[in-house]
Amino acid sequence: MELKYTPYKIFHFPEVIDSFKSKPESISPPIHVRIKPINLCNHHCWFCSYKADGVELGETMRTQDQIPEEKMLEIADDLVDMGVKAVTFSGGGEPFLYKPLLRTAQRLVEGGIKIASLTNGSRLTGEPAKFFAQYATWLRISLDAWDDKSYTASRKVRDGEFSRLMRRIRDFIRLNGVCALGVNLIVDHKNARHVYDTVCLLRGIGVNNVKVSPCIISNDAQKNLAYHQSIFSLVRKQVEQLISKSPSDSFELFDAYHEFDTKFDKDYEWCPYLQLLCVIGADLNVYSCQDKAYTDSGLLGTIQHQRFAEFWISGREKFFRINPSHGCRHHCTANRKNLMLHEYLQTHPDHQAFI
Repeated sequence: MELKYTPYKIFHFPEVIDSFKSKPESISPPIHVRIKPINLCNHHCWFCSYKADGVELGETMRTQDQIPEEKMLEIADDLVDMGVKAVTFSGGGEPFLYKPLLRTAQRLVEGGIKIASLTNGSRLTGEPAKFFAQYATWLRISLDAWDDKSYTASRKVRDGEFSRLMRRIRDFIRLNGVCALGVNLIVDHKNARHVYDTVCLLRGIGVNNVKVSPCIISNDAQKNLAYHQSIFSLVRKQVEQLISKSPSDSFELFDAYHEFDTKFDKDYEWCPYLQLLCVIGADLNVYSCQDKAYTDSGLLGTIQHQRFAEFWISGREKFFRINPSHGCRHHCTANRKNLMLHEYLQTHPDHQAFI
């Protein structure tokens, strides 16, 4: 099976990696941009990284912010002209609450950019759903419940919303588009006993992939470890059972629930990944990554009064402002990838052939 989840995707862009070594005069565009079009959300998840007290992410986020439509289309045009390869819409808020989402997605696709979105699935209907089914590369729905009662309790939504979500998933799959529909199953104390059954339910209704992920409750690695310690073996047993099930070309299980890092410290002083993937917030600020969005420490600059393309090529200094060994002592989705890139870039040229 061809993998959808893998940290090695960057090595399909060798010219970009090698530009880090040669440091050409021109600045390469990012390969992938995350856009947070709106900060409003219609769910109230207790574990939300942008609202949880123990997590730094989202400290400067304002719920009322959203990107004006004219500015959004300007951004889309810049990304096309720059040669950006992919755009993912994400929160902040719920992307499908953003009214110009469909027009923005159409503009990007017409320009040859691959699109994707994270979503809670509540608005996965109508013309936006049809367009994403036919033209998006993937959609991933966040989920932490296993039935109507648990879903309502966790997200403070109306009764029966879990059942309605399952129907929307089935309806989306019936559109028979090219989009891979996945679910990010976020594991906590409440759903730990239901991981196996929930994944089987999702696989049974036709979901293409499920990522089993730990709930992150704090910037402190030891607190995350302590939170999951009492449920770790229970969850691992279910994940192993799922892995042992008959493999399928139409379903992929990505196991992200494993031994946790005991520390979030970084021993490198430069983050290559922020030049490969950046975040544009609903506040029209540009951030280094999704783990530092809406934080002062992750701010690269603003595009409130300039185009994104102008901002990106206006000097390299912004790419080296963040020192991960001091400023990124928190959960980091890019850490493993950064470690691989640093090792690759530090390989002695006389020894590269001795593979």
